[in-house]
Amino acid sequence: RGERTLLMLRRAAPLLARSLISTAARRPVAQGRLAAHVSAFSVAPRFFSADAGTYENILVEKRGRIAIIQLNRPKALNALCDALMGELTGALGALDKDADIGAIVLTGAGTKAFAAGADIKEMAAKSFMDFYLTNGFASWQQAGKTRKPIIAAVNGFALGGGCELAMMCDIIYAGDNATFGQPEISIGAIPGAGGTQRLTKAIGKSKAMEMVLTGKFISATEAEAAGLVSKVFPKDTTVDEAIKTAEVIASMSLPAVLMAKEAVNAAFETTLQEGLRTELRAFHSCFATADQKEGMGAFVEKRKPSWKHQ
Repeated sequence: RGERTLLMLRRAAPLLARSLISTAARRPVAQGRLAAHVSAFSVAPRFFSADAGTYENILVEKRGRIAIIQLNRPKALNALCDALMGELTGALGALDKDADIGAIVLTGAGTKAFAAGADIKEMAAKSFMDFYLTNGFASWQQAGKTRKPIIAAVNGFALGGGCELAMMCDIIYAGDNATFGQPEISIGAIPGAGGTQRLTKAIGKSKAMEMVLTGKFISATEAEAAGLVSKVFPKDTTVDEAIKTAEVIASMSLPAVLMAKEAVNAAFETTLQEGLRTELRAFHSCFATADQKEGMGAFVEKRKPSWKHQ
């Protein structure tokens, strides 16, 4: 009943719907999709945009110059179904084009799971042709193609596709209860969204081979020691810490941030010489921006820069 009423209000008045979503999220009667675990974001208050209300499987919030995306299938441990990944791809594409957004935080509803993997029930009966003709999982790479920095705030399970999604992000912060793994081998398959590639580059061949061939999980502490994650925090503060870092990044010149990300990725994806060429050209390009003039001018004049993001 509550969901039907909400749907009518969304169609009639998006602004009123936004208010109702915020209210419903705090009421026990709001089950299913509206049980959005908004409380998982421990910094308050939170206001979701009217556009975010149109999603079924994710929540999107804009807060100043950052955006927060929450995978919102808590009853399924945020398993990555096709519908969720389609919404995530669309949201990331829109945020990448939004001039008012400088960084993105990606997390899961609750603290039990970032994402416990792909939705096995959804894919179990698919054939080779089902995947081959649609180039299955290729669209999942949007997070890795997004130009703006993405910080993954991982609490609980990040397994299979969940681990792969986290590795597509630029920085991974883990809660002390986080668990990472590529267990596809245990169900007669292998990783299909970058697990054999990004994991190997992140932690080395031997450790990656062990995880992929045995399905072994590693803890947040082990992941930090191996270089898979940047930092480990108490699970209740993981999202807050990711938001703090995103706000620092978003406070910088956007062109410089994009160039810096591109240059670091070149080190990850290409040869040393090609990476050095990419870095040098990006450095030269900084001097064609208004923000370089503003930043260096502010330094000389001993004042805080005022970025134009141009």
